[in-house]
Amino acid sequence: MLLSRPYWYLRHGETDWNAQGLSQGRTDIPLNATGEAQAIKAGERLAAHWRDGASPITRIVASPLSRALRTAEAARDAIATSSGVELPLTTDPQLEEVCFGEKEGHPMGDWYDPWIEGRFLPQGCEPFAELTARAAGAVNRALEGEGMPLIVAHGALFRALRAAMGLPINVRLANAVPLYITPGAEGWNIKAFSE
Repeated sequence: MLLSRPYWYLRHGETDWNAQGLSQGRTDIPLNATGEAQAIKAGERLAAHWRDGASPITRIVASPLSRALRTAEAARDAIATSSGVELPLTTDPQLEEVCFGEKEGHPMGDWYDPWIEGRFLPQGCEPFAELTARAAGAVNRALEGEGMPLIVAHGALFRALRAAMGLPINVRLANAVPLYITPGAEGWNIKAFSE
């Protein structure tokens, strides 16, 4: 489902709801102080990786929800400070997190795995299959552009991308850890840059 091209991915930094284990979905929860610091650190990591000869990011495409957009802005600014490279930043509404409907603001529970598997749909929730198609379409649009994109978005949306890449789906993604994702003969490879 995804174009066979490399890209960078960054989940937004921590929010208070993340810290409390609550599902956010489309509820627009801002970064907390930890999330702000994580976003800056992620930008510094990305700039350092460029200096080590990795494929450089040429542009950033972010979800318009404030936790992702602020992460993208802070990372962009940290990259500019560390490397002198100023990256263009755009948003794509198709990168917004899944709508969890009635489950937003509640703890992640035993409903989550059945939702991914398509066996349960909370009231007002976007089906996982629809999320997967939407996420893949948004990333494909970013990959069709010139150069290497950094996608800044969300955790459940990345689970949908894992499904589109044929990878195990239900893997939790840490906040604000840059991922370098490349296609290969054996499938997709994901390298995390946590330190």
